[in-house]
Amino acid sequence: MTRNVSLALLIAAFPAVAGDPGHVYFQRLAEPSLDRFTNSPDSAGKTWLRDHFFRMAVFSPYFDPRTKWYPQALFYRNLYGVPTDSRVYAQHPDWVLHDSGRRPLYIPWGCKNGVCPQYAGDIANPAFREWWIGEARATLARGYFGIWIDDVNMEFRVSDGNSVQATPIDTFSGRPMSAEAWRGHVADFVEQIRSAFPKVEIVHNSLWFAGPDGVRDKDPAIRRQIAAADNLNIERGIASDQGLKGGNDIWSLNALFAYIDRVHEAGRGVTLEEYSPDRAGLAYSLAGYFLISSGNDRIGDATTNPANWWNGFDIDLGTPSGPRSYHAGVFQRAFTGGMVLLGEPGLSPRKVSLPGAFVNPDGQPVTTVEVHAREGVILRKAR
Repeated sequence: MTRNVSLALLIAAFPAVAGDPGHVYFQRLAEPSLDRFTNSPDSAGKTWLRDHFFRMAVFSPYFDPRTKWYPQALFYRNLYGVPTDSRVYAQHPDWVLHDSGRRPLYIPWGCKNGVCPQYAGDIANPAFREWWIGEARATLARGYFGIWIDDVNMEFRVSDGNSVQATPIDTFSGRPMSAEAWRGHVADFVEQIRSAFPKVEIVHNSLWFAGPDGVRDKDPAIRRQIAAADNLNIERGIASDQGLKGGNDIWSLNALFAYIDRVHEAGRGVTLEEYSPDRAGLAYSLAGYFLISSGNDRIGDATTNPANWWNGFDIDLGTPSGPRSYHAGVFQRAFTGGMVLLGEPGLSPRKVSLPGAFVNPDGQPVTTVEVHAREGVILRKAR
């Protein structure tokens, strides 16, 4: 009873729902480097984590006893990964995808000497799905707020042991699996997960550019996948993704922002998840976050911790005065408490006059800024 009361008080003090587009909602993927801050924090350390990390994506069973003081945790689970050293494959080899020669297939990551760390689970197999959902249900019962699901791949990503794309046999049809069938199976599976956990927060780590050429997320299966999540994690964000370009082609920053707009239209949010950006990268990413923020979005990385917290994440710009604008390679968005500017990749330095009196994050007055390529400028209104 005491534990339940404590959790209720924590949740009441630390809202589960966002809603303020000018506020920073930080989500941290808790890799091992964070363990020194979560192993045995004192009361002040626990409070700091609750106050600064809107969500943490963590690993069970390590984090299980820590949900008592951090109830906003999402536990990590791969959508179709089956570790090669687990008992699952030994007991249920039919739960793993195989090629026409009955060779087991893998998720194409970390492969070496003809073997990868994870088999590719058969997402079309009802028994595999039921097992996955049962395992997730048991983990959620340990106090987790939701599930952070990795490899929600609407791109067809199944390989041999050398990371070479391979075609599995579709156990649903008995024929070689097509990319369209793959997307349908993934959509079916994540909808089944959503149905099993209708009130649990679900984050999909998925590829924003997935889908057939010229169609992408307009594909019906991808629309279903988006609808089955509360939040779509965009791995590499904008600062860590060196493949993003300027202009308006399919690999442009504009195209990514347009995808996020469509996610918002579907009633879902996104997380811009960077890897390990420097301060300039953090400012660039944060400016991008403010440009797209609907109040239901997040920003995060894999390196921020209580010892290196950037005060830029404490900025609150208030209410947006309107949507973002784009002109000659510079994005802008105004808020009641300030504004942001962002120079797209490849931009030649461009001077921008400001519509009023502003200060930079260090409190210094600014009247004109020169925006550079891949640079974010965050300004607050002068008082």
